[in-house]
Amino acid sequence: MKTLDKQLKQKQENGETIIVPYIMAGAQGLDQLSEEIRLLAEAGAGAIELGIPFSDPVADGPVIQAAGLDALKQGVTLEKIIKVLQQLDTEIPLIIMSYLNPLYSFGLEQLVAELQNTPVKGLIIPDLPYEHRGYLEPLLEQTDISLVPLVALTTPKERIELLTEQGEGFIYAVAVNGVTGTGRQYQSELDEHLKYIQKVSDKPVLAGFGVSTVDHVKRFRESCAGVVVGSKIVQLLKEGKGTEAAVFVKEASAV
Repeated sequence: MKTLDKQLKQKQENGETIIVPYIMAGAQGLDQLSEEIRLLAEAGAGAIELGIPFSDPVADGPVIQAAGLDALKQGVTLEKIIKVLQQLDTEIPLIIMSYLNPLYSFGLEQLVAELQNTPVKGLIIPDLPYEHRGYLEPLLEQTDISLVPLVALTTPKERIELLTEQGEGFIYAVAVNGVTGTGRQYQSELDEHLKYIQKVSDKPVLAGFGVSTVDHVKRFRESCAGVVVGSKIVQLLKEGKGTEAAVFVKEASAV
């Protein structure tokens, strides 16, 4: 069993709430990345998702888009991020969230080879359909890196079962039809949707997109194993409120 699968599954079996905060790598400068990871890890994050800045995101709301542009303006690249991660010493699993284009341009074989010398234990690629997983999955088979699937509100039940069976690490359940961001309104049928995914999955199901309050975490905890928190964390870090971001992660983890 791979590290991400093992650690998150253990948390689920222990009845712990799994919180995975998202940060845009390099938004505050790459020299701050290690400290941001340390802060969130010490606050109790189950894993940390690292966004790779990209000029044409399809799932990112305004806060994360702006953070990506901030990073790009500072010359942050995937290559530079990997070099920082290769020098990073942390026990917490890191998960790279990127669109396929930057990874493909970097070179998928080279990417996998270089990530094996980092704490990266997972990949999330929103625009890589299940049918095209063959671009990457064979390269990950003999590694400790999991390919995490996303399940949408509109995903049919038969496909949910396929994605949860083949996926690794955890199941990323997208809680809205749209992009990331705070202040979202959740559909009434969402809870039953999440319960169904968790029922058919032997891996933790984490709800994401729009999670910005402890009350959101409490709601989702009734249906699944935890949440991914993006825009709220990204905005707090941009405002220099890293301590507040850490407090949120700690409070959410205690739900």
